[in-house]
Amino acid sequence: MSAVAMLDSLPSDHPDFLIDVEVERPNPGPRDVLVEIAAVSINPVDAKTRMRAGKQETPKILGFDATGTVVEVGKEVTLFTPGDKVFYAGSNQRQGSNAEFQLVDERIVGTAPRNISDTEAAALPLVALTAWEALFDRLGVSADSEGTLLVLGGAGGVPSLIIQLARTLTKLKVVGTASRPESQAWVKELGAHEVIDHSHNLSEQIQDVDYVFSSWTTGREVELAQLMKPQSHLVLIDDPVAPNLGAFKQKSIALHWEFMFTRAMFETPDMAEQGKILNKIAALVDEGKIKSPKNEMLTGLNAASLMEGHRMVEQGKTIGKIVVRA
Repeated sequence: MSAVAMLDSLPSDHPDFLIDVEVERPNPGPRDVLVEIAAVSINPVDAKTRMRAGKQETPKILGFDATGTVVEVGKEVTLFTPGDKVFYAGSNQRQGSNAEFQLVDERIVGTAPRNISDTEAAALPLVALTAWEALFDRLGVSADSEGTLLVLGGAGGVPSLIIQLARTLTKLKVVGTASRPESQAWVKELGAHEVIDHSHNLSEQIQDVDYVFSSWTTGREVELAQLMKPQSHLVLIDDPVAPNLGAFKQKSIALHWEFMFTRAMFETPDMAEQGKILNKIAALVDEGKIKSPKNEMLTGLNAASLMEGHRMVEQGKTIGKIVVRA
């Protein structure tokens, strides 16, 4: 089968930092489904994985998000049959979605939304799972939760879903941050009650925040602590450099980490929750309550398209998600 792979951690200005390869089509394990890929999306973690992986003895296939059709199943699979349309974010322990076919454990797979395109569906899984887990598993928000949720970098992929989920499923007041007119418009369109500018000091624009979601925490610890209430909650998905955790002590602010790959990486007893979450997301999409964050589309599941997508992601100015149609 055809695939796009890396052989070494090369910068995106290198002409061959990703390459087209031919590899053997994989065979399903007991709980695996084999999916024929229709579309994928590109996340910042794709570029981070590429730059951290180092030299490879065999081609490493990147990519997490995908939508496609089940073509074969393992002997213990009970949730899917060949012909089913699915979407998922995969695992960081296995070969990725930038290929003609991919194996994925049935427990972290959802039935794809019926009322949107393959490319729109491919933009959802990783950011929707991260957003759902951040809100409901880490922050402990519920349908009856009130107060203020501050979403940093509101035009990004995960924030695009957090804003929508919080507006649809909770009573929270949602405030997003954005600095450019086009990103501010995107955040408003997603349903944020207010938009403030993260290029200026946030604590001068908002106070008494109950919950904060951050994908950009380095250097903002004091600023965030100033705007948050005592005994409030911060969830972060980034990797802060030399984090000043002491800034949160006086207010007893609770810090939570969200890493979407934890359940699959450690095969936790609740691993199948990810498949259930994806099915809930699909239902919300089909009911018109949330929309896909797809905003840019490239064509051709090949090295040229994926290199372009990686370069776009690394610029850090992407609104919504970049998808690639096979």
